Parts: sequence; structure tokens; C-alpha cells
Amino acid sequence: MLNLVTGGAGFLGSHICNYLIKNDENVICLDDLSSGKMSNLKNIINNKKFSFIKNSVLNDFELEVDNIWHFACSASPSEYVKNPVKTNKLAFIGTSKMLELAKKNNAKFLLASSSEIYGNPRTLPQKENIIGDINHLDTRACYAEAKKLSETLTYDYRRMFNLDVKIARIFNTYGSNMSINDGRVMATLIMQGLKNEEMTINGDGKQTRSFCFVDDLIEGLMRFMKSDLTGPYNFGGTEQISILDLAKIISKKLDRELKVKYCQSIKDEPKLRCPCIKKVSKALNWEPKVDLDSGLSKTIKSLKTLIK
Repeated sequence: MLNLVTGGAGFLGSHICNYLIKNDENVICLDDLSSGKMSNLKNIINNKKFSFIKNSVLNDFELEVDNIWHFACSASPSEYVKNPVKTNKLAFIGTSKMLELAKKNNAKFLLASSSEIYGNPRTLPQKENIIGDINHLDTRACYAEAKKLSETLTYDYRRMFNLDVKIARIFNTYGSNMSINDGRVMATLIMQGLKNEEMTINGDGKQTRSFCFVDDLIEGLMRFMKSDLTGPYNFGGTEQISILDLAKIISKKLDRELKVKYCQSIKDEPKLRCPCIKKVSKALNWEPKVDLDSGLSKTIKSLKTLIK
């Protein structure tokens, strides 16, 4: 099997690449390195089954592949709001080009969608049949609406061309290879704790998230790709925790005094986020196994190596 991983030098994409190489599969990593890092691929860069293409999914490609893992889009709000036009282009043009490539090769296509498509949920946990409550004119909408458009386009290729597609709606994930500079909460709080700095919390810290350790997520995505199922399926942890409580746990694990700096709330930030994973659990016999305490210990250990 020859796998193409777009955004393969990013957080999740690099874990996909590493997992596939570890399991003796052939991998082409496509990344323009606008947010991805080659250091995430250091363990496989010289492997004979791995190749890297520095380019954007917005361009045309002639490749023979069996599976396409489409992860090419920054998931960091602080990053995608800087260039919302590019974010929208990656969703429509980038996804369209990768779907065309899948069509030419009759390849399986997995779209990395996002929990952001649900917007600010009115009910919890969030089920796949929820349409989503998004202000399409706000600054974060470029990503949420772009992911919804990507899903629409992916389903259209399935309907029109009988393409084997999979849609994975990914909730908050953490672990090694996370960017420490893109403003997402888990890496930010851990790095601030490691440096004994104030932990910055937007708003009152009562907003909740549910976190999934990256190894669990990758296992679920692998099962999904090997199946004949389409989804969409939610992938994520099911235990909610407030951001303030997360900061407390991280401080305790680091044996540091909790120092918090409260900042202005982020406009249109979802207050609650927790997936219902009953559908995917039944379909793929999958659910997260790594608890937050164990996952945090592994993540802190990996991020400590980045402290200079």
C-alpha cells in the first residue's frame, strides 16, 4: 500500500506517517511546512519506504497512491485567523484536488474534519447528527465553515463517483509533536508550567474540553481507514474538564505553584465541547484507553526536551 499524507509534518499528520512506517507501509508526506516541522519526522526521514514532498495541496499532482490521508490545514485558531482566505482555499481547492487524485487512483480518502463544525453546542455530548451553531461571519468561521464545506465536497465525490471516503470529526487531541507556539491550550499550559510562568487562561476558565491522547486517536483512524465505512464519526475523549482544572492538574504534576493570568475571553469560542462516540465505538470497536493523568505524563516528558 502507498499512502499519501497531506499535512504530514504537522501534529497529527506526522503521527500518521510514523505509525504507517512503523508498520512497514510506504508513505509520501506532502507538506508546505507553513506550520508543520521536519523535526516531527526525524525518526523516519531516512527510511527507504518514506518520501517527502515540500509543496502545497493547492497545486496539481500526478501521483499513484492507494490511500490519501488529508490533514493539510492548520487547526490552530491563532494561525488560521491570520489568513482566513488561505484556510478557505485549503478547504475547497485543496480538498477538491486531493479528491480528484483519489478518483484517478480509485484510492481510499480520509478527511480530517473537526469538532469545530459543531460550533457552540446547545446539547452535550455532541452527536454526529447535530447540524452545528456557527456564526458564519465571525473570525473563527473560516475554519469551521471550511471543514463543513470539505465534508460536503467529500460526500459529493462519494455520491457522484462512488469514491471510498471516510470523514473523521476530530476533537481535542494532545501528545508529542504538538506545536508549542500555535496558542492551543494543552501545549501552552504545559510549556508555561515547565517554565514556571503564569498560565494564561481566556475568560473565567470554566469552559470545558475533552482530551484524547494522540496514540488512541491514531489507532481509531487506522481502523477507520481499513474499514468499508464512511462516517462521519466523532473521535475524541469523553471526559470533560474545565481549562482552569486542567491548569491545576498540570501544575500539580510539575510540582509547581499554580500561577494564573486571566485574559480576555476569545470571541465566539465554544464554551463546552464533548463528543458522543457511541457510533464509532460500535462500528470500529474503538474508544480511548489512555487516561488524562497518564497522557499528561507522556506529553510533559516529550515537551521537556524542547526547553532550552
